[in-house]
Amino acid sequence: MGKRNNSIPVYGVALCISIGMAALFIAGYIPIGATTIAILLGILISNSISLGEIFEKGLQVTEKQILPFAIALMGVNLNFMVLRGLGYQSILLIIAAMTVTIFSSLLLAKIFKFDTNFALLLGIGNGICGSSAIAATEEIIGAKKENVGLSIAIVNFLGTIGIFLLPIISTAILKFNHINSGMLIGNTLQAIGQVVAAGFSIGEIAGQTATIVKMGRILMLTPVVLILLFVFSKNKLTPGAERKTKKNGVPLFIIGFIFFSLIPTFDLLPKEIIAIIGKISQIALIIAMAGIGLKITFASVMRDGKSALLIGSIIFIIQILFSGSMIFYLK
Repeated sequence: MGKRNNSIPVYGVALCISIGMAALFIAGYIPIGATTIAILLGILISNSISLGEIFEKGLQVTEKQILPFAIALMGVNLNFMVLRGLGYQSILLIIAAMTVTIFSSLLLAKIFKFDTNFALLLGIGNGICGSSAIAATEEIIGAKKENVGLSIAIVNFLGTIGIFLLPIISTAILKFNHINSGMLIGNTLQAIGQVVAAGFSIGEIAGQTATIVKMGRILMLTPVVLILLFVFSKNKLTPGAERKTKKNGVPLFIIGFIFFSLIPTFDLLPKEIIAIIGKISQIALIIAMAGIGLKITFASVMRDGKSALLIGSIIFIIQILFSGSMIFYLK
């Protein structure tokens, strides 16, 4: 009887949907993203009560089907025509800071003898676009699911702190004008919502500049994904990792991601339809993150959480220092 129940995915999926909807509701009242809230709620629930095998099949569905589906649809959030609105200096700033941020994560992993893929997730999340970047690359690099959840939680936590600190750093400490303040904020904060909140707290020009620069960073996700596919198909950087990449080196969800990114770039669908697809992607990602949270134990948080938070914080500081220095030099 138990085996029969275990074969029905509806229970686990329904639980993840419920957590996701609760996360969306809570996110409307606090400055934390719904993906992070979904992970935290999942951790809290799974470590407070015993879910049993009846939920296992549904959790596998969220991980193996809903998450790739969300990542594929995520491509509609990319419009490569945004690059035309950025000057060459802004593009140089974005690429340089992203590269330094990601390579810093690998260096810190060696210094602290920390899991390389875990640190890489933190670098990618900080360097590009937070939760979306981590979700889009975790399967390629073969990261552990518990590390994915912790990475997203840490990156979003640091970004939330940055909402309040970066406007002060850029205006009061670095004495940047509104344009340069917007460039710093757009090139360092992880989520678009965080960028908008921090940028427009300074002023209209800072907010608009920050948003454009941030969109440029988001567009870097596609080349980074392709580079990672090439690197990890050639080298197994961590032999013990949970590698799920297809034998041909290109998972279907990545092909879907690139395909959907062409839709807004070339205006293949009305903006209203694109917005709906983007919303579906967001909701599916939140549901999938709830499933990941349900698989994280307090033991893993206590074991890896402190070191991950330290490394994530150092990465974020390096990112701010490097971006600030480049902006100061280029202005």
